[in-house]
Amino acid sequence: MGPCWIGSFPRHCVPFPNLIPTLTQIKAAGVKLGLISNGFGDFQFANLQALCIDHLFDEILISEWEELRKPDPVIFQRALKKLGVEADSALFVGDHPENDVRASRAVGMKAIWKRNELFDQEVEVEADACIDDLSEILRWLLPSSRQA
Repeated sequence: MGPCWIGSFPRHCVPFPNLIPTLTQIKAAGVKLGLISNGFGDFQFANLQALCIDHLFDEILISEWEELRKPDPVIFQRALKKLGVEADSALFVGDHPENDVRASRAVGMKAIWKRNELFDQEVEVEADACIDDLSEILRWLLPSSRQA
């Protein structure tokens, strides 16, 4: 299976703050949720299970299983088709400026960049919005979460 850390990683992965409450609220509102992740199928899915979020997604596309990787537009188009959603009605949230933000916008989706420590905070990202906490997504998706 490769290095020993691969097998034990799911026991030690930590979610972004507010991940579970945010996804739960979005799901409860009836919004379709999809996930696109680059990586090895079983490894990535084990991480989603360890985080207790796999059941919140209507579709999960992992690059190994799809034989495609972000930023390939086909993986985004496939996710949209599986969800039955048009690109201009979709919002993609990701933490990589190229593979997530630029790639999802290239297929016509709105894109939100979840800032993270891997990229300099001064990096210019052409996103529809930039957030620091996942709960900030709610104001984009749920009208009742918007502040006056």
